[in-house]
Parts: sequence; C-alpha cells; structure tokens
Amino acid sequence: MHKKLLKDIGEKELIKRLSKFMPIKQVSDDCGFVKSKKNNIIVNSDAFVENVHFSEDTISPLDLGWKAVASNISDLLSSGSKKTIGITISLIMPAKTKLGWIEELYTGVNQALNHYGGVIIGGDCSLGKEKVISIAALGVQGELKLRRNACKPGEIILTTGVHGLSKLGLMIKSDNNFDSDVCLTEKLISESLQQFWRPRLKPNFHKKLLKTRTNKKITKIGCTDSSDGLIQALKDLSIESKCKAIIDYEKLPKHKDWPQGDEWDKYYFYGGEDYKLVFSLPKKWAKNCLKIDKNIREIGYFSQGEATVEFTNPKKNTILNSKPFSHF
Repeated sequence: MHKKLLKDIGEKELIKRLSKFMPIKQVSDDCGFVKSKKNNIIVNSDAFVENVHFSEDTISPLDLGWKAVASNISDLLSSGSKKTIGITISLIMPAKTKLGWIEELYTGVNQALNHYGGVIIGGDCSLGKEKVISIAALGVQGELKLRRNACKPGEIILTTGVHGLSKLGLMIKSDNNFDSDVCLTEKLISESLQQFWRPRLKPNFHKKLLKTRTNKKITKIGCTDSSDGLIQALKDLSIESKCKAIIDYEKLPKHKDWPQGDEWDKYYFYGGEDYKLVFSLPKKWAKNCLKIDKNIREIGYFSQGEATVEFTNPKKNTILNSKPFSHF
C-alpha cells in the first residue's frame, strides 16, 4: 500500500495513477464514451462539495442547482454532444438540512435543464456531515468528435468568450479586499456575479462548427472547457495532443473594465469555472467560425514541439509560474 498522501501527489497525478484501472486513454477527456447501435453516448460526472466548491455565503441553492447542471453540460459540449438526454443527482446531506433548501436546489436544476435540454432521470440520497451534490449527465455524440488529443500543429486556437469573471464573482461574494487603486465598475461586478452564479454556455456550438466546416472529411477536432482555468485547459490540450500552444496575450478576450496587473492576469488565467470552450481549428475553418460568432476569439496557434504553453511575448511567460487549482 502506498504511504503517499493525496496532498503530496495532487489531483492530476491521482487521475493518472487511477487510469491503470481503466481502458487505455479513458482519462484523456473529462467525459466517458459509450458506443451503441443507434447513438453513441457521452457520459460526464461532477460533484459540488460544500466548503470546497460552494458555501451558503457565496451562492443560493437556486443558483447552485443551475451551476451544477451547467458544469456537467459544459463537459458534454466540449466533447461534441449535440443533445443532453438527462442527468442523475446524488445528494449527501446533513440530517438538519432544511427541505426548502433542497427544493430550491432542484428548482435551479430544472431551470437549467429547461434552458439547455434534458430531464432528471434518477439519483440517490445519503447522510453526510457536509452537503454534496453529485451529478452524472448523459449526452448524444454529434457528428463531430471533440477530444483533447485532436489538436494539430498549424491550427488556430480559439475560445468562446471572456475568462476570469467567475473568479472575480467569487472574490466579491467572499468579501475579498482589493487594492485601493483597483476600480471595479458596476458593469464588471454585475457580469462577474452573473458568471459565477449562472454561467452561460453555448448549446449551439456543435451546429456552428458543422455550419462553418470547410472539409467534411474532418470528423474530429481538439477541444476542452475552462472549468479549471484557461491555462489548465491549454495545458490539457497541449499534453494530450503532443504539441506546443503559442498564445498571443494581446488577442485574449477580456472584459473592457478588467483591471491590469500581474494579480489580475492570475485571476484571468487560473480562476476557472467560466465554462468557456477552448478549441483549435484549421485556418480556413477558424476564419469561417470567427465570422458567424463575434464572441469567439482567436488567441493563438499550435506548433510542433514540446507539449507546453508559451506566449508570443516572452515577458508574459512569468504568468505560467503560478499553479493551477488542485482539489488536494
């Protein structure tokens, strides 16, 4: 029996070691894939743990229900889901939890499902010291397979929107003390809280990719989401695809009121829970995609070389010195 602790190896190493119990490359993506005669199924699961992912001081049960669903559907979309079938919900709750809290949670869940599609198809309940909401989501694989290992040198790296807002929303709700020279506008505060509480996804992303595709022979592209932060998303794509990500800092989509400075770069790149998609396309396809959706932005390209992330401006490589979020 290994004597090492989880805090010694971290989340990524734990997943790597657990992969030996699974089929080859099963942990390359957040989702699992099940083949069937009619429709191939995409499966995802995410857990929200009290005092790790949420607290009653930062988010209401209504918004937590929405966010828990959005987190799972984001992973389905990043793997090429064209339709959400449904979800199961497993609850771990202290015995003193108010029934009204759970009913409000499920109201938020249904609001998200009504918006993005799918229904509640089952679940489980158990006793625990802290609240845990664990969701498993099922989606239908679309014509295009979106996988972390499908990026290629020469392809353009794109993202579906602004990063960092969810992190700022959490900081605001956590009564974080900002530097006196930082001015947060009402618009920035409002949009950050909205992104933290009720992240918005792109359910029509798959259709837009098909509409803009220049070569129908291409059935697989590189993609993941930024649930663990933009840098982690880029690293995951780079490692699984075995190529180098080159990022142009000046092209990154930021909120117009986003403050400048090293700390704010850290929030932008490492904050997570924005649930934006990060993907790569051949140049002509990328050009078509940029034309039909102004929220999608080009941020760099992949090249041959070591599986790393670099900036076109070497001075910005200091951003990479920070460590991504880890559960352990």
